[in-house]
Amino acid sequence: MEPPLDRSTTWPYVDGELGPFHYARNAHPVGVEAERQLGVLDGGEALLFPSGMGATTALVLGLLSPGSTIALAQDAYYGTGVLLSELERWELRHVLYDQTGPPPAGAELVWIEAPSNPLLTMPDFEAAAAHPGLVVCDATAATPVLLRPLERGCDFVLHSATKYLAGHHDVLLGAVVCGRAEHAARLRELRTRTGIVAAPDAAWLLLRGLKTLEVRVARQSETAATLAGRLAEHEAVRIVRYPGFGGLLSFDVAEGEAARRVETSTMLIVNATSLGGVASTMETRHRWEGGRVPAGLLRLAVGLEPVDELWHDLQQALEHV
Repeated sequence: MEPPLDRSTTWPYVDGELGPFHYARNAHPVGVEAERQLGVLDGGEALLFPSGMGATTALVLGLLSPGSTIALAQDAYYGTGVLLSELERWELRHVLYDQTGPPPAGAELVWIEAPSNPLLTMPDFEAAAAHPGLVVCDATAATPVLLRPLERGCDFVLHSATKYLAGHHDVLLGAVVCGRAEHAARLRELRTRTGIVAAPDAAWLLLRGLKTLEVRVARQSETAATLAGRLAEHEAVRIVRYPGFGGLLSFDVAEGEAARRVETSTMLIVNATSLGGVASTMETRHRWEGGRVPAGLLRLAVGLEPVDELWHDLQQALEHV
């Protein structure tokens, strides 16, 4: 049985000694169970954080030192690069590289994303694993249902659990899954000391999401594959990017104004950011990422709506190109 939602911040000592729970900044029952279940799915030891970016911050600050270099996949989630640029004040350097090939020498940490968001490239896992540095794979869009990076030679898996793992657009949560116990112990120590702690409510909602993760991801993948094939044949679409699995795809129309007309013309698909929920969302990414992506790129995160209804919505929106 899963534990009830316990919002306690403190628990009594047991005969004057610490019990399994004593202060919520260290651990709480719902969080421990959510970490256990996610760890089983990914094949490692999971730790929760209050957001995906919080998980990224903890991983970088907890395991690297001033002067360290991070080799970052050049088309990884743009927020990762923004954060690493912020951390340059702490003398943490990062260099961009093409993750479809080998990482550059001299990096203490290699950061890959499978698939990347929103260009949907896949990393060369073998080349990354052969690098002497630690390797973290952001598998937010794949989830452990479709990919277990620890089995591909990575040291860590990172998830924005806000997305597919929780799955309902109502949770802000992040996770790091560690392949080695000593790394998990170090991140747990940093989490307690800094207070980058996930709340019980978010962990409880993650437990809810994990119950349906497999069936949701299977349905979203099937629908996304169908839509990718149909979009590739549409005369207004210039290119479709889809890695062959998962519920995330992107496609380009002629230019930025055309993309803006498409995203604001849908009636079923929600014009919003984020991804991984039961409701489909779509947006132009140029508003956020500038020159990193084509002006006409639209990112579509497929939800659980019937595929023909989604296709009808896309067709009528594409008439505005």
